[in-house]
Amino acid sequence: MKRVIGIGNALTDMLVNLPNDNVLTEFSLPKGSMNLADAPTQTRISKSVAGYPYSLSLGGSASNTIRAMARLGCKVGFIGKVGKDTTGDFFEQALENLGIEPFIMRSSIRSGKCVSLVSPDGERTMVTHLGAASELAAEEIDEKIFAGYDCLYIEGYLVQDHRLIRSAIEKAKRCGLKIAIDLASFNVVAENLGFLRELVAEYVDIIFANKDEAHAFTGEQEPLNALQALSCMCELAVVKIGMKGALIKRGDEVVHVGIMAAAKRVDTTGAGDLYAAGFMSGLCDGLSLRQCGTIGAITAGKVIEVVGTTFGEEAWQHVFSLVEKVKNEKYLF
Repeated sequence: MKRVIGIGNALTDMLVNLPNDNVLTEFSLPKGSMNLADAPTQTRISKSVAGYPYSLSLGGSASNTIRAMARLGCKVGFIGKVGKDTTGDFFEQALENLGIEPFIMRSSIRSGKCVSLVSPDGERTMVTHLGAASELAAEEIDEKIFAGYDCLYIEGYLVQDHRLIRSAIEKAKRCGLKIAIDLASFNVVAENLGFLRELVAEYVDIIFANKDEAHAFTGEQEPLNALQALSCMCELAVVKIGMKGALIKRGDEVVHVGIMAAAKRVDTTGAGDLYAAGFMSGLCDGLSLRQCGTIGAITAGKVIEVVGTTFGEEAWQHVFSLVEKVKNEKYLF
C-alpha cells in the first residue's frame, strides 16, 4: 500500500474554547459527540458562545487525516464537495499547496462548517452543518478517480449517506483498492449500526475505533473483546483506549502500543484523525504494527497540544525526527 485517497466532508472548523460545559447542557449535546445540525441551529449555538476565544482552520475528519499524511510524505488524494465561495476556494487551494491531488466538486450552496466546542478538559463536542459537503453524490464519483491508488480511506461520519459510501466502496474495490474506515463517533455508529456492520463485514480491510465506538459497534464493553470482534470482520483492527494507548490486531498478532505524553492537553480535536494519519503512513512504508502504532501515537500526541488540527513547522520537525527514530526502531512504545 503506497497511495491513499480519502473521502469525507470538506469542512471549515470553528474551534471555540469553553469556560465550562453549560452550553452542552443547554443544547442537550452529549460531551464528546458529533451532532448534525441545520443552519439555524448551528447559528443559535454559535451565538450562544459569542465572545469566547475561537480560531478557524481546515477541517473534516478524512481531510485532517489526508493532510497529515501528506506532511508525512505519503502520496495522497482527497474527494469532497464545497460551495462556489471563497471558503471552498481556500479549501481546494490548501490541498494543492500540500501536494494532495484534489477531486473537489462544487455546489451552489455554501461550504460546510463544523463548530467544535472545546471543554476545559480538552474534550471536543462537534456541531456540524454540512452545507455543500452533504451534496456529494454517488454519481459524481467516477471510477477513474481511483486509478493509481491502493487504499480508500473513509471517515465514519460519511456513512450516514448509505448510497454514497456503498457506491464509492464498490467502485474502489473494482479498482483493486483496500478499504480503511474510521468509525468517527459513537452516536454515529449507534444510529447506523446495521449498515456499518454489513459494510465492514463485506468490504472493509482496516478499521479504526476508540473504545466507545468499538463498544457501540460490537456490544463488547471490554476493549480487548471488542478488538477481537472487529478483527473477525476485517484484516486489521485498531481500538484506541485513551491514555492507555491502543490495541492493534492483524491475524494472530496482537500489539498494545502506549501513548506519547503531551506537553499539555489543550484540545482533543483531530486526535483520532492524526492517529490514523500516523498509523496509515507507517503502513505505506511497510512498517511493523508497533512502528505504525507508535507513529500514530506521536502525531496524536502532538495535535492535542494545540487548538485545532494544524500545528506549526517546529512541531512538524519534531514529529519528523521522532518518526525517523521509529523507522530505525530506536523509539517504540
